[in-house]
Amino acid sequence: MCAAACLSNHEVDALKLTIAGMLFVALLSSAALAAPRAPISLPIPGGHAGVDLDDIAFVPALDRIVVPAGQTGSLLLIDPANLATSEIPGVTTPAADGQMPHDAATTSVNYGDGYLFASNHAPTQIVVIDAHSRKVVSRTALASGPDYVRYLAAGSEVWVTEPHARQIQVFRFSRQPAPALTAVATIAVPGGPESLVFDPARHRAYANLWGSETVAIDTRSHALVAHWKNSCTGSRGLALDEAHAHLFVGCTEGKVVTLDVAHGGRQIASAPAGAGIDIISYSPALHRLYVPAGKSANLTVFDVAAAGTLTPLGTWPAAAHSHCVADDDHGTAFVCDPRGGNVLVYRTR
Repeated sequence: MCAAACLSNHEVDALKLTIAGMLFVALLSSAALAAPRAPISLPIPGGHAGVDLDDIAFVPALDRIVVPAGQTGSLLLIDPANLATSEIPGVTTPAADGQMPHDAATTSVNYGDGYLFASNHAPTQIVVIDAHSRKVVSRTALASGPDYVRYLAAGSEVWVTEPHARQIQVFRFSRQPAPALTAVATIAVPGGPESLVFDPARHRAYANLWGSETVAIDTRSHALVAHWKNSCTGSRGLALDEAHAHLFVGCTEGKVVTLDVAHGGRQIASAPAGAGIDIISYSPALHRLYVPAGKSANLTVFDVAAAGTLTPLGTWPAAAHSHCVADDDHGTAFVCDPRGGNVLVYRTR
């Protein structure tokens, strides 16, 4: 093979310039990604005085970001492509004077089998909405105040975390003769639960305890099967890379951690981010982890390697208390701004 020594001095100089130019372009691209950008601020209808926002979600089946819009009593649907919005009203009901009590809000939603399952805090309920007609079709009482709502396709189950009761309630969903939820199990989670994510390939669910542990639950037996140390002072959000068996844990003190769920939950990576981390979001298509920090008022985006290591791609400004996020798997992140009553939109590609 002919190496650079076979080239003339002129050709070697030209080659050096070409390589230098390629490196310069790469550096420019990297700098552009890392440069802070002001997000697009998308107002929530009726949210000018602030809205309790928490567990927002991207629903691929609807191609929409779904935002349980707190005291407005509605679900806000956002088209990620053009940011057009629409509403599903009546998830929670205002008081007789037309005012929604502070704690009477919907703050979590999940999709399954053509329906949306949303929380209601007063009264404590799961509200089932036909995702196509956008009509409420049933309401089911809960044993305690809801936090996260998740749909498990295997078994057609809806799981609801109830941190005040230190438990998860499990319901079976049936469509016939009418859409309904039937309670089938209660899973005790002492010291938790905080957050909830399913791992269908391994028949597991993962949740955090409020301190420094993450637990694994067998979704078939509804039993806790493992406790893993995650090195957090305060464990908060979870996100899963199912293909690589990596579970990401958000620590409120200001870092994210990668655990290997295929090898006993061992910690394989950790990276600093802003203070006040809560809900996080992972894009399987882009291998990106989105981490908002409510106290630091910023959004950090990490590239996730196949080994689970975390490399920061950039940090964007957010708002105070911006603690929740969802992404559309195409590089757009949606971050909550509860005090401003907005959703902050970041085009990160």
